[in-house]
Amino acid sequence: MRALILVDHGSRRPEAGEVLLAMVELLRRSVPGDMEVRAAHMEIESPSIAEAIDACAAEGATEIIVSPYMLAHGRHASEDVPRLARAAAQGHPGLRLRVTECLGAHPALAQVILERAGLAL
Repeated sequence: MRALILVDHGSRRPEAGEVLLAMVELLRRSVPGDMEVRAAHMEIESPSIAEAIDACAAEGATEIIVSPYMLAHGRHASEDVPRLARAAAQGHPGLRLRVTECLGAHPALAQVILERAGLAL
């Protein structure tokens, strides 16, 4: 089994977590049936990255892809999330872990910005 964990920073504002959960639901509709999709937070909220990795491993995941749900290649996306994910994966021998790049600049995101600005063609 494979798993995808979408990670945001974490927030004290409930609506921030709701956005992450909404994206997880959208992803679940798009990934293969043998892939689990979960949300995790770098800090402040549960589940943490470690809790999400532990849960996926307990359900039989042998490969976990961690994707920072962040726009820029700042410290959290490029250092903190990978470090926390690697530390959590160490407790699961044989688990393959991959951490993706953050969202960054992407044509699909440009279209979303134009749509939100009312400029989409």
